[in-house]
Amino acid sequence: MARLTAAEVPGSFDVAAGDYDVLVRLNPGYHRALRASARALELPRRGAGLRVLDLGCGTGASTAALLAAAPEAEVVAVDASAGMLARARAKPWPDRVTFVHSRVEDLDVPGPFDAVFAAYLVRNLPDPDTTLAAVRGLMKPGAPLVVHEYSVRDSVVRTVIWTAMCGLVVVPAGWLLTRDRSLYTYLWRSVLRFDGASALRDRLRRNGFVAVRSRPAGGLQLGVVHTFTGRAPDRERP
Repeated sequence: MARLTAAEVPGSFDVAAGDYDVLVRLNPGYHRALRASARALELPRRGAGLRVLDLGCGTGASTAALLAAAPEAEVVAVDASAGMLARARAKPWPDRVTFVHSRVEDLDVPGPFDAVFAAYLVRNLPDPDTTLAAVRGLMKPGAPLVVHEYSVRDSVVRTVIWTAMCGLVVVPAGWLLTRDRSLYTYLWRSVLRFDGASALRDRLRRNGFVAVRSRPAGGLQLGVVHTFTGRAPDRERP
């Protein structure tokens, strides 16, 4: 079985899109954790008058989380997978939600944005540093960023939990629905390879974000999912 690369992931999500929401429902804490991360943006006035960039929106779970936190915000939701976006667009949304088919690294949308939310994205970027720096350039000075992401490398216990979750639930369920293990084994391996929480905080700082913090999600996420918060600087460096 060939191993997926990060560049091949959007195409694999095209194939898996029809079953993605079914798999997500096997994790009852998935949407709760996304909503908690969206609230960490701390958007005022229910989001009225604010433009929010939703990067890696998939079938719209992160978009729904943003609207739960800021129901009056304008949301531009972006994903590289046409199949996932088709599923997202088929759901009911207010007129303030726009979906854009694009890889984040090729994104051509007008800024600036009042906030950016990126769920399960950074780990899948071929060049995360260049992309994060470009995203910062789309943000208003002082605008908040939230990255919602798996991160286990700082903890042996969480690494073991993640491997057990994938071996017992994620990979078998993915295979039963799609008869293809490649995307789900990629998910397992990509999390093992990805930054620990401290390394991802450093990565965000290195790419110009300030006030960077993180906390693990509790409940059924078992600490393998984290909410990373930061802000674009109030003034760009000279």
